[in-house]
Amino acid sequence: MISKKMVELVKNGSAIRAMFEDGKIMAEKYGKENIYDFSLGNPSVIPPESVKNAIFDIIKEQPETEIHGYMNNRGYEEVREKIAFNINGKQGTNFNKNNIIMTVGAAGALNITLKTIINPGDEIILFAPYFGEYDNYISNYDGIPVIVKPNFENFSIDFEDFEKKISNKTKALIINNPNNPTGVVYSENDIKKLAEILESKQKEFNTSIYLISDEPYRELVFNDEVIPYITKYYRNTFVGYSYSKTLSLPGERIGYLVIPSEMDYYEEIFGALGVANRILGYVNAPSLFQKVISKCLDDTSDLSVYEENKNILYKALREYGYECVEPKGTFYMFPKCFIKDDKAFCDRAKKYRLIIVPGSTFSCPGYFRIAYCVDKNTVINSLESFKLFAESYKF
Repeated sequence: MISKKMVELVKNGSAIRAMFEDGKIMAEKYGKENIYDFSLGNPSVIPPESVKNAIFDIIKEQPETEIHGYMNNRGYEEVREKIAFNINGKQGTNFNKNNIIMTVGAAGALNITLKTIINPGDEIILFAPYFGEYDNYISNYDGIPVIVKPNFENFSIDFEDFEKKISNKTKALIINNPNNPTGVVYSENDIKKLAEILESKQKEFNTSIYLISDEPYRELVFNDEVIPYITKYYRNTFVGYSYSKTLSLPGERIGYLVIPSEMDYYEEIFGALGVANRILGYVNAPSLFQKVISKCLDDTSDLSVYEENKNILYKALREYGYECVEPKGTFYMFPKCFIKDDKAFCDRAKKYRLIIVPGSTFSCPGYFRIAYCVDKNTVINSLESFKLFAESYKF
């Protein structure tokens, strides 16, 4: 018999993965080219050539015992130092290797953070809509998710509801910037206001409240949109980053966590994070790809493909009658359903060979997510299906 906690986690299994599996079944039946699968955020562009070159160079030049061996649980010191200096050059920060921990992707960064700071019953604030796995991460460490309702006007932060939800039980909050599933970017004014409220509440409750910023889409923005670097606005900030999207390496599970020295209890937290890496079973981030990304810190895949897809899809959906806030980043779009029941809506979309994900997966019923990180031809060929699907609701 599995544990009670796992019973609940299995019951609330990922709807995104379920839709992805449905898409594979439909592809076998109708042919892959006839199914328009927008379920999974799996990059469609290949990694830059520098990644392949770095792999070959490392294998050729460095001892295999080092390439494939253990290192400090926090990661190779020289890699952490390079990443710190790279961030400093881009963001005007002052980090060094002791502000960086190499992690198993951004998910690993969030998990070791939550493992380090949560006591049973601590509350973690989430801003709907949000990546549904956050619920599982939090409950896995006996924390309690507290959800701030969506701001339907533009999907920015509902500060009024946020101030109602924050309490003396609040240990942390998680934001995702740019946001999955909406593609919205939280502005500098949003971040300043968030920091101001947190500073005030820390004093009021005489406690430390941590802000966890999940940033795997930081470079994936449109029209020169700027993502504020939150450690510059609020000292008690963790930043989780991943190379899954910018270098198209989701399966390699490589990322890092930033921990500012100014953070409350920095020494204890930095030490505990290294232990969390080990006891959660990660031990350390993948050794080869720590070295690979250290040679590709200023490179990205061809991210322009996603902006082209966004422009095509957004323009067409608006013409067909879908309501949607235009994404400013990521490769996601979050239109409103034509009916309240988003799960029924997404099931009906399958009749038009469209695989989309219900908004309730992101704690925002009545909407649906499109992951347009697909081939451009798939986007173009799907438009007729989106049009017919919309027309099916015009009684």
